[in-house]
Amino acid sequence: MSTDPTLSTFSEFALLLLIAAAVGAVFVRLKQPVLIAYIVVGIAVGGAGFGLVRAHEEIDLLAQIGVAVLLFVVGLKLDLHHVRHIGPVALATGLGQLAFTIVIGFFLTLALGKGWVEALYVAVALTFSSTIIIVKLLSDKRELDSLHGRIAVGFLIVQDLAVVLAMMAMSAMRTDGTAGESMAIDWGDVALGLAWKIGVAGVALYVLMRYLLPVVVRVMARSQELLLVFAIAWGVALAALGDWAGFSKEAGAFLAGFSLASTGYREAMSARLTSIRDFLLLFFFIDLGSKLELSTLGAEVWPATVLSLFVLIGNPLIVMAIMGYMGYRRRTGFLAGLTVAQISEFSIIFVAMGITLGHVGASALGLVTLVGLVTITLSTYMILYSHRLYERFARWLGVFERRDPFRERDGPIDGTDSERADVLVFGVSRYGGRLLAQLRRDGVEAVGIDFDPERVSALRAQGLPVHFGDGEAVDYLESLPLGQTRWVITTLPQWDQNRTLLHALRAAGYRGRIALVRRDPAAPRETGELPVDLEINPYDDAADHAARLIADRFRDEAGVSA
Repeated sequence: MSTDPTLSTFSEFALLLLIAAAVGAVFVRLKQPVLIAYIVVGIAVGGAGFGLVRAHEEIDLLAQIGVAVLLFVVGLKLDLHHVRHIGPVALATGLGQLAFTIVIGFFLTLALGKGWVEALYVAVALTFSSTIIIVKLLSDKRELDSLHGRIAVGFLIVQDLAVVLAMMAMSAMRTDGTAGESMAIDWGDVALGLAWKIGVAGVALYVLMRYLLPVVVRVMARSQELLLVFAIAWGVALAALGDWAGFSKEAGAFLAGFSLASTGYREAMSARLTSIRDFLLLFFFIDLGSKLELSTLGAEVWPATVLSLFVLIGNPLIVMAIMGYMGYRRRTGFLAGLTVAQISEFSIIFVAMGITLGHVGASALGLVTLVGLVTITLSTYMILYSHRLYERFARWLGVFERRDPFRERDGPIDGTDSERADVLVFGVSRYGGRLLAQLRRDGVEAVGIDFDPERVSALRAQGLPVHFGDGEAVDYLESLPLGQTRWVITTLPQWDQNRTLLHALRAAGYRGRIALVRRDPAAPRETGELPVDLEINPYDDAADHAARLIADRFRDEAGVSA
């Protein structure tokens, strides 16, 4: 048998990839993010498990490149246009959640017997939510463009900016080489040094973005392969430069991505880098898991349980309180709040950076990793079943809603001749909006209702009667002229939403007919006590219509040729 170390390392990587793929498939089946599977694989194949990992240096190098690519992609998607249009609610909610979570988390961690430096790191780590996981879940549920989806994405942008600033601040803190309480910090020097570095980096980035990078990127974009290589090279190079300048590799990689965010090629780079990012992050989480000792994890079970409950319950409550104060309904606050009921991969990366800097020990990483495993696992199901959870808890959430939720206020449909409502269409996105427009053209007095204020404004600008409203709220439905309405059509994307709407219509006394657009044939067919008179399957109907058009054209051409 060969003893070639290269072959041995190659075989080890092949085995790790096979194990990660197999375990990842199981976790996907359980509707869990694969990053949890990677951490579990790392623990299983590391020193605390089967001891299969020996190529620590090689895996660590790939892990560092993976983190750099992750921060590069985050910076790449954060262009100035998005920053300017975050919106007051996203900004206020994001900053408020960050402040409350850090303060409460800090004192809670101190009460659990941790030192103040470790408590500070853990408290900051608890504030970050996983952009990757939340966007994926909201996209799968078709809620990315909903009101709560837009707000959630907005305060995720705030968190992404905060994590980079936190990394810069922590990397600027001096240490005497030992982790913990002996770390010497002059906060004035830290603030001055950080401001100086940000100022220099800002000027340098402006010059690069204004004069040099657009020309370089145009040259590189002549070849898609070369553009990809340049993107990785630029990200890793600025990560190394950031590490040398005292920013941290992560901050340097973020600034590298941000410097290219305003170019016309950022979407092409982002699309190609996403798969590479996911592949390289596999090694970060395997490396993380392989270095964790079971004894370390066992000692942190009680603190991890307490902090997990704080993240799962406390973070959503903080968001609901802030959004309720700002004039949003309790349902919007609840659905948006659930998106922060977990910590992210950035939390683990942030604490791992603290170990590298000598600020904290391995126990902090073990604690945050356990909190991550628990909160990501549970919050995934919380987001997937958010509407069902809201149904269950809605009666107790009134404290998070003003008497007048003015940001979601819209005039009710009064049923006058100027705006009859023979048909109500709930959900006027792409399909529902076209359905509403065609009904109006055919002479049907149809009115649309949607929970997305931007969509409502866009359709109103086209002259269509659309109202902003929550179809799942009985009090709103009672304000509608249901007595004169002959048909209710629901095009809501999630089955839970439709089920809630049907129950709310029954509670409001509606006795007319109901049509339901069923996008998912696998969804449950039970509709409760209120029957559905007509089911519409847009995909089957469109396919049947297209087939008839092609068949008619085929017969016409065959007749002509004959």
